[in-house]
Amino acid sequence: MDLRHLRYFLCVAEEMHFGRAARRLGISQPPLSQQIRALEDELGVRLFDRTSRRVKLTEAGMLFAPEARQTLAQADHAAQTARRAQRGEIGHLALGFTPSGPFVQIVGNALSRFRDAHPEVQLSLQERGRDEQIARVEEGELDIGLIRGSTKPCLPKGMVSRCLITEDMLLAVRADHPLAVRPADPQIADLADVPLVLYAPAIGAGFNEHFLALCDHAGFQPRIAHEASSFATLLGLVSAGFGATILARSLERLHIDTLVYRRLDAPVTSRLLMIHRADLSPTAHAFRAVIEAEAACHG
Repeated sequence: MDLRHLRYFLCVAEEMHFGRAARRLGISQPPLSQQIRALEDELGVRLFDRTSRRVKLTEAGMLFAPEARQTLAQADHAAQTARRAQRGEIGHLALGFTPSGPFVQIVGNALSRFRDAHPEVQLSLQERGRDEQIARVEEGELDIGLIRGSTKPCLPKGMVSRCLITEDMLLAVRADHPLAVRPADPQIADLADVPLVLYAPAIGAGFNEHFLALCDHAGFQPRIAHEASSFATLLGLVSAGFGATILARSLERLHIDTLVYRRLDAPVTSRLLMIHRADLSPTAHAFRAVIEAEAACHG
C-alpha cells in the first residue's frame, strides 16, 4: 500500500470535497479521484459515498481513517528515527578506556559534552587494557578505544589510530619518601633501588614496556613491589607507602594528601591514543568529533 494513497484519502476525508482536496494537495482532481479509486480497489471496499452534490465517508472509511493516520504517523516517526540515527543523535556507543582515562581532562570534558549534545545515545563505558581494547575494536564490540602508549600501536588491518595528547610522566611517591623531599628532580636512574607499583601487564601494556626499557637503558632492573589491577588500587598502594609509581601529567590534578608528584629530570612521555575501525558508526563519528575538538583546545 502506497503511503501517498493514505495521505490522499485523509485529505479528502478532512475536506469532504474532491476539488478542495486536490487544490490542497497541489494536483488536479481527476488524478486524485483515480488514486482514491485505486486505494478502494486494493482494499476491496468503498471508502466514500459519492454523489454529484456531496462526498461522505462510508462506515469502512470512518473506521479506516484513524488507522491511516496512525500508519502515517508511524511511518513519519520511522523516517525521523532513521535520520536521527544517521546524524548520531540516537543509537549506541561502546567506548573503551585505560584505568586512568576518565581522569584525563579532555576525556572527561568530551564525555560531558557528548552526553549533553546526545542525551538519547546509550553509552557503554568499559575499562580495558590496551591489547583487549584493540581486540574488541577489531571484533566490533567497542566502537572507540582510548589507550596509552609511547609509540604508535600495531593495529590490525582496517583500524586507525590518532594521538590525542602527548604528555610528560611524573613520579608519584608518598610525601615522606626520600624522593619527595630531595631538591633536585629525580631521574630514572634514581629508581634503581626504589620499590615500584605498576599496573598489571594486561592493564599497563604499552607504558610498562616503555618504562622497563628506560630502566634497562639506565642500567638496572626495576624492583616491582606490587602490580595493580585498577587505578584506585595503584594510587592507594602508593599513598600507603608500598612504593613509587609513574603517572601521566594530566593526573597531577588529582590531589591526595599523602602523595607528592615530582617531575623527572629526563622527561618520560606518554601518548593518549584513540583507536577505531575505519568505518565508524554515526554515533562513534559524533564522539570522535567531540573528543578531537577537546584535544585541539588543549593541544
